[in-house]
Amino acid sequence: MKNNDNHLRLFVYGTLKKGFWNFDRFCTRAISIEPATTWGRLYNLPAGFPALEVPESSILATGTNDPLADTRTQNTIELPENAMNRPEGDWDLVHGELMTFANPAFDLPPIDRLESFDPNGRSMYQRVLVAAECQDQLLSCWTYHGLSHILRGSVHLCEGHWDGKKFG
Repeated sequence: MKNNDNHLRLFVYGTLKKGFWNFDRFCTRAISIEPATTWGRLYNLPAGFPALEVPESSILATGTNDPLADTRTQNTIELPENAMNRPEGDWDLVHGELMTFANPAFDLPPIDRLESFDPNGRSMYQRVLVAAECQDQLLSCWTYHGLSHILRGSVHLCEGHWDGKKFG
């Protein structure tokens, strides 16, 4: 896995994964896609797509509307040694994909819009920096954290894997 200061890493767990309906529109410019895990609770929303709840203690930074500044934050933050230790509480190991983008200023804004992430307004998701494990490496990466108001009525997927099927 290449480490480049200009590359942004994004942990995806649902419709942006390879083979799902938003991949072709938003993620074909990813220069690498690898299986990865992070801690959280994965939910299937009534609308048929997932949301990830991230433990507050796992959030290293919060996204802004400046993809280049967020890339710098991701690439300069020091991960604590215990970054992938199980958080306190009933959190699951969530399985997804770690995508690396070479041009975050071009690639990230459309994904932020898809996820209705607006750091200055009402959002469904917040983009947060977390630790993920990928190919036996601990890496910082951005992911979309579902805010509590969208999780109501959702099904908790305690195995930490979303396969696109409707539940409930």
